[in-house]
Amino acid sequence: MNRFPLWKYLLVLAVVVFGVLAALPNFYGSAPALQVVGDDGEVLDSDDLARVSQLLVQSQSSASDAFVRDGRLFFTFDDIDTQSAAFDAFLELDPEGLLAAKTLAPLQPSWLRALGLAPMSLGLDLRGGVYLLYEVDIDAAIENRLKAYVTEIDQGLRQASIIHRVTLDGDTLRVEVREASALADARRVVTRIDPGLTLLDSNDRSFRVRMSELQIRERQNFAMEQNITTFRNRVDQLGVAEPIIQRQGLNRIVVQLPGVQDPSRAIDILGATATLEFRLVDETGNGAGSQSYDNREGGSTVLKRDVIASGDQIVDASSGFSEGQPAVIIRLDAVGGDSMLKVTQQNLNKPMAVLFIESERVDTADGSVQTRNVYEVISVATIRGVFSNQFNVTGVTANEARDLALSLKAGALAAPVYIVGQQTIGPSRGQDNIDRGFLAIQIGFLAVVIFMALYYRVFGIIADMALLTNLILIVGALSLLQASLTLPGIAGIVLTVGMAVDANVLIFERIREELRDGNSVQAAIHAGYEKAFSSIADANVTTFIAALVLFLFGTGPVKGFAVTLAIGIATSMFTAIVGTRAVVNLIYGGRQVDKLAV
Repeated sequence: MNRFPLWKYLLVLAVVVFGVLAALPNFYGSAPALQVVGDDGEVLDSDDLARVSQLLVQSQSSASDAFVRDGRLFFTFDDIDTQSAAFDAFLELDPEGLLAAKTLAPLQPSWLRALGLAPMSLGLDLRGGVYLLYEVDIDAAIENRLKAYVTEIDQGLRQASIIHRVTLDGDTLRVEVREASALADARRVVTRIDPGLTLLDSNDRSFRVRMSELQIRERQNFAMEQNITTFRNRVDQLGVAEPIIQRQGLNRIVVQLPGVQDPSRAIDILGATATLEFRLVDETGNGAGSQSYDNREGGSTVLKRDVIASGDQIVDASSGFSEGQPAVIIRLDAVGGDSMLKVTQQNLNKPMAVLFIESERVDTADGSVQTRNVYEVISVATIRGVFSNQFNVTGVTANEARDLALSLKAGALAAPVYIVGQQTIGPSRGQDNIDRGFLAIQIGFLAVVIFMALYYRVFGIIADMALLTNLILIVGALSLLQASLTLPGIAGIVLTVGMAVDANVLIFERIREELRDGNSVQAAIHAGYEKAFSSIADANVTTFIAALVLFLFGTGPVKGFAVTLAIGIATSMFTAIVGTRAVVNLIYGGRQVDKLAV
């Protein structure tokens, strides 16, 4: 009656052994490390590991251990000072196609890494790192779109041979035509460019245009989503693993970078709003629509109004050297390449400039904050040959070339962003949180263990064994899934400890009740597990539904709590019912027993 077939015992044993193996990497700790990635997302291998290791040895910054994980290189060091020295040496060497970031890497035997096992991911509150809260200037996103409309409408009217003037007044565009007879044609041109635009009042020779409320909301949402995507791309370029980037409210973005110890470079790259425009130089100095911009030599350069190509047409960018000077190697999309080809064909031996544009936030006299663009001509070169979608930009320093290439490659921000909150959590602070969290688990675990052993005797000890196994399986599952463990997640584990032993309490009390009713020992054990199962299942299913709802609708820490709770429910059902039943069957099954220690 109370005997499992052999395959069930083997199944329980296999699950426990696998859980122990999966959880094992978590017991070796972590060390300061450098994480190296390919700047184009390329998967790195052992050859790259050997190359970088040799470079570090040559710079007298050799690592204590080095390995490849998920296409990334990791170099661990004995202390933070050695790690910082290696990072500085890496930046100075600047290996082609590689980027490095300071982080923490797991310490574990090579045979565990060979099995593909890794410790569970720790959240920002446990691992340490950088927390950044950005505010997106969504008003600037609307303004940028209105300026784009000015250019589009201007080009459309010129193509229609309509003499006109387009001006921007606040959130309204004003279109004026010289001939009253051309007004209807001008309105049709604007409607064709974007049917969603709202046409306002008009007279014989002008009319006004404004974005609709729907277009404004869509543009604001687009700016937020585009900025989040750009942030993710830039974090990937930085080589930071396991970031958390999510929207908060109407116009804020939360960025969490676990393991990052030096936030300055991350802040510089994430918040960079720099982009480029390529324009012809107006050699006459007084062309219609031309404008003068400051250059890096301290003077000014007059550029033509038409933009040949801009930052949003750049599909790839990398830093390097051209004729011995730091350079950014640019590759344009098809539209930008065609435009560049046409301009270079028609303007051989004429100068073309690279205009660097960066947004900055300034305080006004009335106490408000406004955004303005700062323009600077960083390079003027004579067009010596015909080219299209690939060319080099010089006139920048090596550091500027590297940072600008990262920003351009990751994509332009749809609207400027500004830090409104920043917090750096050191590894020691994260370790304190880990120690306190696991102290809570230990206290709760020991209290339950002592109570169960004293109250239920042998059966209580069996339940304690199941409880320990349950904790190991939770850690193993979190490691396999690489789900981030946070302080709320630890709270979920503590809750699971109580829930797991509750199932055994129901079973053991049912066994006691069966014995009091005069049933045999074997019948009481069988009935205890069979009749208590429905109650245990009902309680766990309802709790699992609650965990699922928390995961679907919660954010951040709430999701972390939900994940550990859901995993704990699954593992506790296995250990408290199948696991303890296997042990009880081994001890009491298949033999005559007169009395149970329950």
